[in-house]
Amino acid sequence: MRLGLDAMGGDFAPLEAVKGAIQYSAENPDHHISLFGDQIAIEQVFTELNADSSAYTIVHCSEQIGMSEHGARAVATKKNSSINVGTSYVKEGAIDCFIGSGNTGAMLVSSIFILKPIVGINRPTITSILPRSEGPNGLILDVGANADCKPESLRQFALLGSVYTKIISGIDNPKVALLNIGEEKEKGNQLTQEAFKLLEQDKSLNFVGNIEGRDIFTTGAADVVVCDGFTGNIVLKTSEGLFYKLAKSGITSDFLNKFNFKNYGGAPILGVNGNIIIGHGISKADTFCQMLKQGANLAQSKLVEKIKSAL
Repeated sequence: MRLGLDAMGGDFAPLEAVKGAIQYSAENPDHHISLFGDQIAIEQVFTELNADSSAYTIVHCSEQIGMSEHGARAVATKKNSSINVGTSYVKEGAIDCFIGSGNTGAMLVSSIFILKPIVGINRPTITSILPRSEGPNGLILDVGANADCKPESLRQFALLGSVYTKIISGIDNPKVALLNIGEEKEKGNQLTQEAFKLLEQDKSLNFVGNIEGRDIFTTGAADVVVCDGFTGNIVLKTSEGLFYKLAKSGITSDFLNKFNFKNYGGAPILGVNGNIIIGHGISKADTFCQMLKQGANLAQSKLVEKIKSAL
């Protein structure tokens, strides 16, 4: 297993990324990690941690993309950024998965430009876990990659989410629902009304109709919830904010703990020809370690090949 990690991505780079890599390597000594970024800065962290860097491949990248930079513009102008170089290694087959917690837009654009979308997919998507009180967690997509969508894109999200859920959660025939302001098929805006028709006609999907926001965390309601990236990102950030507010107030439970992103790592980009995982910008070492585990599982699952087969 060959994993790549953007050591310069995130608010605490490169320290926390390197610490996460060391933690993962201690648990998986037979897996190799390549660290992408400023070689001097990365080696300095190893020195400060009194750790041996010889077990890792450090790929020097002379440019970095900041968190506040315009994603598409930065990808186009900074060819030797850690994000572009790491994604290129996936394309060349030098690593099995590339993981980063840097600029989300840049990670997405780089994966589209370098790896290219899978044939038949016009809009790759970012997913997020939907915690549920019982049984396996659900999935929601898109959560930020595509703020404006066409009805066909939502149908493709449903297909990608169904394949992912079958493989990762082991649900044979996942229920797919369309996030809407009411359960009736006539509800919603023009996008959701047209998307409903496409989802209903696609017999390869187990489409169960519309779902309202209050039901998305309910066990049994739906395994895959589909929406545009604008709506999905609001759902994601609202859930995060609620979790932190309650946790800060000392309110905890097993169900509430499922909303902690640190337990999951990052989110895979579905629909491109390669394995890419995007993490939260505030990720610390434990989360980077989780992302590396997630990357290994993603590569071992042969998800890209199975999506192609499904299409």
